Amino acid sequence: MNATAWKDVEAAVAVSKNKTIKELFAADPDRAKRYTVEAAGWTLDYSKNRLDATTLMALLKLADLSDLKAEIEKMFTGEKINRTEDRAVLHTALRNVDYTKRVFVDGKDVMPDVRGVLEKMAAFADKVRTGAHRGFTGKKIKYIVNIGIGGSDLGPVMANIALTPFGKRNIKCFFVSNVDSTHLAETLREVKADQTLFIVASKTFTTQETMTNALSARAWLVKELGDEKAVANHFVAVSTNADEVSKFGIDTANMFGFWDWVGGRYSLPSAIGLSLMIYIGPRNYQRFLKGYWKMDKHFRTAKFDRNLPVLLALLGILYINAYGAETYAVLPYDQYLSRFPAYLQQMDMESNGKSVDKDGNRVAHATGPVEWGEPGTNGQHSFYQLIHQGTHLIPCDFIGFCKTHNAIGDHHDKLMANFFAQTEALAFGKTAEQCRAEGDPEELIPFKTFEGNRPTNTLLADDLTPETLGSLIALYEHKIFTQGVIWNIYSFDQWGVQLGKVLAKNVLKDLTAEGAPELKHDASTNALIARYRKVLGRA
Repeated sequence: MNATAWKDVEAAVAVSKNKTIKELFAADPDRAKRYTVEAAGWTLDYSKNRLDATTLMALLKLADLSDLKAEIEKMFTGEKINRTEDRAVLHTALRNVDYTKRVFVDGKDVMPDVRGVLEKMAAFADKVRTGAHRGFTGKKIKYIVNIGIGGSDLGPVMANIALTPFGKRNIKCFFVSNVDSTHLAETLREVKADQTLFIVASKTFTTQETMTNALSARAWLVKELGDEKAVANHFVAVSTNADEVSKFGIDTANMFGFWDWVGGRYSLPSAIGLSLMIYIGPRNYQRFLKGYWKMDKHFRTAKFDRNLPVLLALLGILYINAYGAETYAVLPYDQYLSRFPAYLQQMDMESNGKSVDKDGNRVAHATGPVEWGEPGTNGQHSFYQLIHQGTHLIPCDFIGFCKTHNAIGDHHDKLMANFFAQTEALAFGKTAEQCRAEGDPEELIPFKTFEGNRPTNTLLADDLTPETLGSLIALYEHKIFTQGVIWNIYSFDQWGVQLGKVLAKNVLKDLTAEGAPELKHDASTNALIARYRKVLGRA
């Protein structure tokens, strides 16, 4: 992080922290208007933050001196900014709906390949939706089971739930990720083999959890239908390993590829989104990509003081690095976005959960926060107490829509009344004087007083559509990227997930070995392995 610019931020915060959000509003009648920005179908009101003009200017200077503008261009133009893996980072090319724009990696325009995969996906999706692609016995596909993990699961499951109103209701989508056999077993109880299409999503077709589930699903299908040839009708692959896909029994004509410049947690608009395209159809999927593209264009071209991802990133840095906040909450007031916080958890915590800077040195400041959340109003009856009156500072993003897809009585008015009221309560609180005016007994006033001054951002769109969902996802992608640039860390590798995978292979050998294996782990792990083997009669 640029030390000189950060000192200016700290100096500004030393003054502004003495002003409450309530005082900032009282001093500026136009504050709400001044701190509201619109782009790509979204309105961001960030006025309810511990932020004055001086602090904002210092934060914007921090972005400038971090060379953010140049780093944005490097990403969009295919430079290999993922240096530890020597890869470009071009998820933005996946949703480049402006086909006049060429994007190069190693001197090759990648857009023809991107369009080719999308066209292949669309053709296959139409075949499934219309019944042209049928199961082994001639029945139409009614069930889609996506088998993946991480980015190959979290994105598709989130988006399929979010875009349920646009889905083909006679197709039911399921998602299996956990290697815990319960996840697969319970899913298979919900589907019929002769009407099920399995999508195996693994770039290398060697991911342990995914391939374990895929092989078990394959065995189940063959047993149910009585013929190995059935695999070709009921399995497709999202992969680049044609040899392994073919060995599995999948027709490579039904293999949908992607590229090493697509990170898993950013892969939803790639072939990883095949289950979503089948569910909502190619036209709606194109609208989904257009939403991404609109936010991409905004992020790349808008000035930082009117740039939604940059502003969200800077506010996050303000609370993490100047106020010591360790977590923040994402609170969607729409049941269709129930999995959105979990999706963002991976995107943010896997990207910026780093303690080493780009030069290989230990960072001298906090980086990625712990991210969490649940849909409103459920969260209000769960953890909002801690946000309102607890000892932790927890900045919150509130996400909502003016219109609902399911108009029943006054449900939506009540939902949004709670949405707006919560941000008001968090910002302005309730004083002891207000409690006394309401007749509260003096002994209860300390318990019923709310100090307020709890920061929130409000993100509001007209309605939840494929386009607004795409732009919302891109908004957070670019926010996370911006924070990584300012913190001077690599956001697009994830070496931290590798060690556990390697060790698990060694542990598995010991768990399943015949006889009495010589355990060479630490004392605790050795004892746990021994206990496990004893319970299963392998000791």
